[in-house]
Amino acid sequence: MTKQERYAGILDWFSRNMQDAQTELQYDSVFHLLIAVILSAQCTDRRVNMHTPEIFRKYPTPASLAGADVADVAQDIKSITFPNSKASHLVGMAQMLVDEFGGEVPSDPDLLTKLPGVGRKTANVIASVVYDKPVIAVDTHVFRVARRTGLSGGKTVEAVEKELTENIPPQDRPKAHHWLILHGRYVCTARKPSCDACEISRWCESREKGTDLSKTSENELEK
Repeated sequence: MTKQERYAGILDWFSRNMQDAQTELQYDSVFHLLIAVILSAQCTDRRVNMHTPEIFRKYPTPASLAGADVADVAQDIKSITFPNSKASHLVGMAQMLVDEFGGEVPSDPDLLTKLPGVGRKTANVIASVVYDKPVIAVDTHVFRVARRTGLSGGKTVEAVEKELTENIPPQDRPKAHHWLILHGRYVCTARKPSCDACEISRWCESREKGTDLSKTSENELEK
């Protein structure tokens, strides 16, 4: 099977069967989505969603968060991974939004990455989810699914993002992030993937090669 056939089959299946795929992070504004995405680094969306309603209530605008004490914010998010560093990033992010962007979250990924705590993945999530920009956000789930299925042979996040971008039509890229992340979260999991129940297994390179993914760690995939 050629890579073009693999892409065509997988994208067609997702477009027909996951039309409503969207982020599982709950938010009510672009600013609050940015907070949620920063908090979700190495933390589950479910746990983030448990705490963000109170955080959103306490910090409704960039100005309100920009004036907050980092220690207070760390206390607010103490049940989320790395609360101290994330609190520092959140306050710094809000201060930069106020000082350099007029309190508005920019739509350009390159501008977004200037904000504290915002890497390329986070920037691409905001750009694609809110502004419908034709970019691909590659997190651990997207990286894993792309590598396992054969959509990409890249060994770095940047390489996988580049290959996905080159092969996925611009209009499909915002959705493709959600397709791949949800597939990785619920089907092609890091441990004990549900290969027998996988609807895209007919196009999967690992299945084609007979790879036992239940015995394959993510570290081994990255080699």
